[in-house]
Amino acid sequence: MEIARSFLGAGRPPGIGEALDFRLLEVEVGYAACGGTLGPHAMNATGFVHGGYIATLLDTACGFAVLSKLSADQTYTTIELKAAYHKGLKPEVGFIRAEGRVVTIGRRVAFAEAKLLDPAGTLYATGTSSLLIMER
Repeated sequence: MEIARSFLGAGRPPGIGEALDFRLLEVEVGYAACGGTLGPHAMNATGFVHGGYIATLLDTACGFAVLSKLSADQTYTTIELKAAYHKGLKPEVGFIRAEGRVVTIGRRVAFAEAKLLDPAGTLYATGTSSLLIMER
């Protein structure tokens, strides 16, 4: 939990968050939220938000939710990610938020799920993730 929360206290995003302009917003045991304001950096060629950007937010929320349940000598890596896109997302939506939750966690593998929402609560995407738990 301390490692996950350190990203909040330091006011710094994880590396990918800096590159894609999003940040960690909340961390509780088994839960994490990240988000950012959409802009040209997130668009695909058709004027919608790129699916890879959305998947990255879902993956990050799942990962930090799992990290919040690990000890200081453990870490994780995503071994499978599935994203389902429910509605086209335009940059005009502004701020979006991915909320991740741990579904189950074992000694070696964790399962998490996430959803991507706008401020009004409109659902744009959901994701499920399998994560390998490792020693640091």
